[in-house]
Amino acid sequence: METTAERAVLEGMLDTQREQIAALLEGLDETAARARLVPSLTTPLGLVKHATFVEKVWFHSRVAGVPRAELGLPDTVDESFVLAPTDTVSSVRAGFLAACETSRTVAAGHDLDEEFPWHHGPVTVRYIYVHVIAELARHAGHGDILVEQLRAVRTRP
Repeated sequence: METTAERAVLEGMLDTQREQIAALLEGLDETAARARLVPSLTTPLGLVKHATFVEKVWFHSRVAGVPRAELGLPDTVDESFVLAPTDTVSSVRAGFLAACETSRTVAAGHDLDEEFPWHHGPVTVRYIYVHVIAELARHAGHGDILVEQLRAVRTRP
C-alpha cells in the first residue's frame, strides 16, 4: 500500500474511533455521565476525559514535544479518569474534540516512519496511530456497555 493511501486509512480509522468516543456522551445528563457502574473510575464522562489524555500524551507531548506538565496532564493513567467538579458533558466533550483537532494538525506535519522516543524504545507515527486506534476502540466499547446499562435503567417500568 502506498504511504498516502496507508495514511488515509489510518487517519480514517482513528477518526472513526474518535467519533465513537465523542458519541458516548450523546443524550446523557450530567448525573448519568458521571455514573459509576463498575468498581474502577470508569464512567462515560471519565472515558472521554481519559481519551483526551491519550490524545495529548501521544500526539501533543510525544510527537509535538510539549512537556506533559505544560499540557496539564496527570502523572498516572488512573488519574486521567478522575473528574473535577467543573467537568461537564459539554466541557469534556469540547476538550476532547479540541485535543483531536490539535492531534490531527500535529500528526500531519510528520511522516509515518518518523520516530519518537518512548520508554519501550522508539516508536513511529504509524505505531502511534495504531496504538491510539486500539486504545480508543477498547474504551469506546467499554463506554458503549456503560451507556447501554444507563439507558436500560431509564427505560425500565
